[in-house]
This record gives sequence, C-alpha cells and structure tokens, in this order.
Amino acid sequence: MSDGGGEAGVGRPADEKTPGDGAPDLGNEPTDTAGEEAGNTVTETIDEIPMGGVPEPGAAPVVDTGEERTHLTDMPEETAERDAHGGDAGTTGISNNKLAMWLFLGSECLLFGGLISTYMLYRGRHSGSAGPDQIYDIPFTSVSSFVLLMSSLTMVLAVSSVARGDIRNSKLWLCITALLGATFVGGQVYEFTSFYREGLGFTDSLFSSSFYTLTGFHGVHVTVGIIMLLALVGVVSRNRVTGDRSEVVELVGLYWHFVDIVWIVIFTLVYLIPA
Repeated sequence: MSDGGGEAGVGRPADEKTPGDGAPDLGNEPTDTAGEEAGNTVTETIDEIPMGGVPEPGAAPVVDTGEERTHLTDMPEETAERDAHGGDAGTTGISNNKLAMWLFLGSECLLFGGLISTYMLYRGRHSGSAGPDQIYDIPFTSVSSFVLLMSSLTMVLAVSSVARGDIRNSKLWLCITALLGATFVGGQVYEFTSFYREGLGFTDSLFSSSFYTLTGFHGVHVTVGIIMLLALVGVVSRNRVTGDRSEVVELVGLYWHFVDIVWIVIFTLVYLIPA
C-alpha cells in the first residue's frame, strides 16, 4: 500500500526533471559572466608575457628617460631657447634682434672705414688757401664733440631706467639724448656753412670732397638716430612696443653709442692730427 506521494512518482522516469524539481530549464540557465571575464583576463595576460618567460617578481621595466644619452644624441625639447629678455636666442646666447643689430653695425664699420681711409689719402690734395689748417675751428668742434659724447651718458641712463621699469625717467633721458644730438647736428651745419663762406666748396678739391662726404655721412647717421629716439619715445608713451621694452631701448642705444664712437675716431684723425 502506497501513499499519494508514491502514486505520483509511478510512471515517471528517474532521470526526468521538471521545473518544479529544482533543475534549471535548458533555455533559462544563468550565465557565469564572472568566470568568463576571469578567463579572458588570464588569456590577455598570457598574450602580454614577453618572450623568455614571466618576469621575476619585483623587477620593474627599464624606461629610457633620455638622461643617459650621449651629447651627440641629446635633443632639446625646444629648438629655440629664450634669452634673459624673453626673445628668441640662438647658439650665441643673445637675442636674434641684438645679433642683427651687431651685424648691421659691423657693416657700418666697414663703410666708415672706407670713408676715413679715403680722407686720409686725399687730405693733402687741396689749394694752399683752403686747407685744414686754414679753415678748421678746433675749439668750436671740441665743444660740439663734448655735447655728443654727453649724449652717450644720457642714453645709458635711459637704458638703466627702462630696465628698472621707470618709464617716466626713461622717456625723459631719451628726449635729452635726442636734444643733445640735435645740438651736435646744428653745430655741424653751422660749421659747414662757415667753411663754404671761406671758400671750401664740395667740388673745390679732393680734400673738400672727402671731408664733406665723411663728416656729412656721419651727420646723417646722427640725424637718423635722433628720429629713432623720438619715435621710440612716442611708441613707449602709447605702450605699443613690440617685444621686450628694455631690449628695444637697448638696441637703439647700441646704434647711438656706435655713432658716438665713430665720431671720436673722425674727430681725432680729421681735426687733431695735422695733415
């Protein structure tokens, strides 16, 4: 005699499972995603192992930082370095603008060297009544030369003021420098007028031609410097300086010092050394 539970089990195979018996449905089995991800991770890790086996524990890969390279293979991160003023600097360590100014002044040295040599060759080629000893006014030219040399001092003060950030005094010294240069040019114009009245024309002799060419060409350079100074004052006042302000003033100062040094040479060879 069997109970109802036994009768329910009669006629059913032992291995047949129904959803009610706890066995999962074939179409509704839960997927083990965590196991699959772990398997994929292991596969990727095995693929990344370099040839030669698994590295020893604690061994870190060597990274080439470039610190042990030789000087021949060292490559700077930036091809253009910056100088103290913030401008592009080349291999010389100075800015490209300053290097260009030095090259320009070097070419001017060659030009003035040729003019001075020409005057030294022709200073004795003149008539007896219109020579250097008869027309030169050494005291007057000495005073105008002193004025020009003092302008170099005021130019140095202008450069020093702008380096300290004192724009007001910098503009003041630039104006004084331009005024002293204009005084020198005015004295040179007066001197040329006096020479002409005494009978020394531009085409009278080789001496007069070489003298007027040399000193007049220097006067043109001083005039150009005065224009540069006044233009610089206007640009600084409007705060429209391109690049570093102190470097721009310094570049104009280099030109101005150059014309002063050239005049020292001209004054010594033309006025002080007798023919």
